[in-house]
Amino acid sequence: MSAQKTSASRTKPVSAVGAFIGFVGFSVLAGLLVTIGVTPAIAVAGVTTTSTIGVFESLPEYIEIGELPQRNEVLAYQNGQPVHLATVYDQNRQELKFDQISDQLKNAAIDGEDKRFYDHGGVDMTSLVRAGVGSLAGGLGESGGGSTLTMQLVRNIKMQQALELPTLEEQQKAYKDAVEQTIPRKLEEMKLAIGLAKKYSKKEILTGYLNIAYFGDQTYGVQAAAQHYFNKNATDLTPQEAASILAIVQSPNTRNLSDPKFYDANVARRDVILKSMYAQKHLTKEQFDAAIASKPADYVHLTAPTQGCKASAGFGSQFFCDYAVQVVKEMPQLGATAKERKAAWRNGGYTVQTTLDVGLNNQQKDLIDSYAPNTEARFKLGGTIDSVEADTGRVITMVQNKNYNQLAGCDVQGADPNACAPSTDSGINFNVDSKYGGGEGFQTGSTFKVFTLLNWLQNGHGLNETVSGTPRAFTSYPICGSRSGIGGGYTPKNDSAGEGGNMSVESATYRSVNVAFVNMAQKLDYCDIRKTADSLGVHLANPRATVQGYGDDMSQKTTTDIALNASAVLGTNYIAPLTMAAAYAGIANNGTFCRPIVIDNVTNAEGKALGGQQKECTQAIDPSVAQTAIYAMKKVLTVGTAGGGRTPDGYDEFGKTGTTDEADQIWLVGSTSKIATATWLGNIEGKQSLRKVAGPHGLYSLSRTSLWRQAQSIVNTQYAGAPFQAPSSSSIRGNSITVPDVAGKTTDEARATLSGAGFTYVDGGTQPGAGTAGTVLSTSPASGSALSKGSSVTVYTTDGSQSTVPEVAGKSVGDARSALNGAGFGNVSVADQYQPGDGKNQCKVAAVDPGAGTAASKDTTINLTLFGNKDGKAPKDCK
Repeated sequence: MSAQKTSASRTKPVSAVGAFIGFVGFSVLAGLLVTIGVTPAIAVAGVTTTSTIGVFESLPEYIEIGELPQRNEVLAYQNGQPVHLATVYDQNRQELKFDQISDQLKNAAIDGEDKRFYDHGGVDMTSLVRAGVGSLAGGLGESGGGSTLTMQLVRNIKMQQALELPTLEEQQKAYKDAVEQTIPRKLEEMKLAIGLAKKYSKKEILTGYLNIAYFGDQTYGVQAAAQHYFNKNATDLTPQEAASILAIVQSPNTRNLSDPKFYDANVARRDVILKSMYAQKHLTKEQFDAAIASKPADYVHLTAPTQGCKASAGFGSQFFCDYAVQVVKEMPQLGATAKERKAAWRNGGYTVQTTLDVGLNNQQKDLIDSYAPNTEARFKLGGTIDSVEADTGRVITMVQNKNYNQLAGCDVQGADPNACAPSTDSGINFNVDSKYGGGEGFQTGSTFKVFTLLNWLQNGHGLNETVSGTPRAFTSYPICGSRSGIGGGYTPKNDSAGEGGNMSVESATYRSVNVAFVNMAQKLDYCDIRKTADSLGVHLANPRATVQGYGDDMSQKTTTDIALNASAVLGTNYIAPLTMAAAYAGIANNGTFCRPIVIDNVTNAEGKALGGQQKECTQAIDPSVAQTAIYAMKKVLTVGTAGGGRTPDGYDEFGKTGTTDEADQIWLVGSTSKIATATWLGNIEGKQSLRKVAGPHGLYSLSRTSLWRQAQSIVNTQYAGAPFQAPSSSSIRGNSITVPDVAGKTTDEARATLSGAGFTYVDGGTQPGAGTAGTVLSTSPASGSALSKGSSVTVYTTDGSQSTVPEVAGKSVGDARSALNGAGFGNVSVADQYQPGDGKNQCKVAAVDPGAGTAASKDTTINLTLFGNKDGKAPKDCK
């Protein structure tokens, strides 16, 4: 404890008389300094002794202490409780109140810098005259020209104001003006100090000074300095520690304690302060002797500031932290304009509670590192996992395989080899849009098909409707109420062999048949499909220029709307993984889409809760549409393209896979009723097929199912899903109609029947078949198929060259020949081999080839096999 504490009674603003004495005294001194030629610069500026008071009176009188830039703390959750995630600041400062600062520090500041602090009105004439006379031979000197703590506070305030200007050029100019050692600057500083002393108490001025002062090594204020240099709080400093901190202020770059090479310079000034503290009876003899004898090496415990998202406490949470910090600076709670919000964040003091669950995030980071190792050297592999709460939009996890590093990549031309990011690192957040530090996004492949499916259902179609997956050329596509031609045609391919032919929309969905979905889109409107996607928050990760051919609004120069080329419905647009996770979360939430949010609450420096991001949820699609789409996509995880993808916990889940044409991007996005998760593996650059490269879990292209299953299992442990509501049978059926049976009818009869049922008749030509030549042989889709009204039904007629083999089993040879001849088959052969009989069916037909009911050419030989005796031998000549 010090021998004498700072007096708490001397904290009121100085009297008007004291301020006036300071005012007049400096005016006289200023005239004296000009008269004796201390600074010819003033004379050059046209200032004379008689005009000095006029110049002084023309200077600004008041300056505000204001709020000082402080640290911002970012929080996450762990086990439902807030935990520290990161400390983010422009200036490393933690502002303290007067009572939180040790008396040792207060005394060191006053005794070392301004002994008459409690006696003057902001300007100490004794020190000023001494400094002025002492500087006749060499400028104002290191002492700053007799600056009081109040004057130093003014200078620091002006320096701080300079740093808050919008441009670097303005900042540099204002900062230079604030620190330059000139009489005009000193005049202004003194008058502002007098004004400051009128407005604020001594306690407020001293507190402001100790909070604003720069202590070297990017450290501001005594609390940050105490933590940085001594690893303790400013309330707990010893005399030597307090004096060492105050020794820094006059020369922060050469007396700070960040390097032992500065210790001697610090000790020289420290000891001056300690002697002054002892002289002012603020230290006992024992305290003084111990402090003077101490060495910085014994009490300096340098602690590196853990600043920024790179030092984030959560494993793999750095990219989320970076995203959250950018988002919070957009929140209206920080100001009405971008400039106000930026300034508010720079001033700091905010505590930001984010939505991140650190425990779940850590587990998913381990998972993505396992499936997409950042050490992969054969190509530039990226991987992400994003989990979003369906009914709120809260982002629970966000991880990627690369380490967070804002340095330029070492492979970038001109990069400093000693300060660059290795290939394991990246400064790009693959999860988010480019405006938040992401890239251009990634082609989504078939995960985008869900929006065609949803629009299909919105237009009254059903899952039972039949569509064709057979590849064909498309010459146009419907867009914004008209049709756009496709130069050279568009012939999409299916991903696997055997996916052609007719199938239900449900089957096309869980099998992910490309051509089937293009055929579905041909019955819709690409602009409507885009509107459906947009209602679920889907947009490009990076704005693009509008193109008239895409049917975009040309009043805009750029847009984040997805591009509507012919292949857009198959997922050719570049979209961020978080966007896809949020869209699927909206589907899971009965069609109510909630925009992704990452900020639960912000508290300002005064402890006032400002609230978080506004929850923004809209009914994007009808619940029945969402339920029907989910019904189809459940099978993706059981019998479809991600078979075996359901989590072992048994929660109801749906999903959709996505693979780009060259298999350079691989997706699986799915959801429970509570949490949606998007997983992506792919090329950051280049087009390496993931079907040709194996990773730790086999081929990268085949590992997505187990990756998603494990990622979803992690979040399911804390976010239990509920069963999805089953769609109605009418929703599954839609407004489809059944193809009637027209086999055997004439073409005119078939045309009338099909047209009457609402179908378009298409002549498929003649095929070999049974029946009367020219009558209907078959249709495609077949009778009984469900189609939408207006769909085309292709009708095939028979040429009559075939007949149907009649049923002749059990007949005698004669009767069988007659029946076959009657059906048009003239060539009948009886086999020499017999089948064992039962004694009653000897010589009766046992088998016929081709079999009964088979359509065959009339000149086909029909082979009969007869029953013999019990041993399978002919009892007599049956032929």
